[in-house]
Amino acid sequence: MPIPSATRPAPGEFLPYFATYIDQVPDGDVIAALEAGIDTTRKRLVSVTEERAGYRYAAGKWSIKEVIGHMSDTERIFTYRLLTFARGDAGPVPGFDESAYTPAQESDRVPLAWLLDELVAVRAATLALLKVLPPGAWERRGVASGNVLTVRAAAWIIAGHEIHHRRVLGERYLTAP
Repeated sequence: MPIPSATRPAPGEFLPYFATYIDQVPDGDVIAALEAGIDTTRKRLVSVTEERAGYRYAAGKWSIKEVIGHMSDTERIFTYRLLTFARGDAGPVPGFDESAYTPAQESDRVPLAWLLDELVAVRAATLALLKVLPPGAWERRGVASGNVLTVRAAAWIIAGHEIHHRRVLGERYLTAP
């Protein structure tokens, strides 16, 4: 019997847009990917200075701090969706507007170390939930933002979202002048 957390979500378990994130997650156990991912992200960002953490690669783009805050918010939201559906409530669960959430968070006023601590704590809570899910819960589904989403797909989206933003941070923020 396959390990539920190691089964990649299939089309129909998520909005096709999210394939962008899911496709970035390596084959294998998504729980292991989430554990390794947060460690990689933290190590990559822990040496960023406060001054650099306010950097925006272009006008109208988020700062490094805002990207980290967005990562925490998004993981919380997808973990809530995951929890809701895992417990048998099919929703619907409302969407969210990242373009509104991010400025409202005011991440630039918060020390970078605190934002990283928050992201690590959010991931720890996500992992704690995933590790105790009953095997059948991974296939449960509900409606989020008007679209079908399975518990499994939500976990893989969380992992892929982090990989995506870690890549963007590396390419556009941490290597730029």
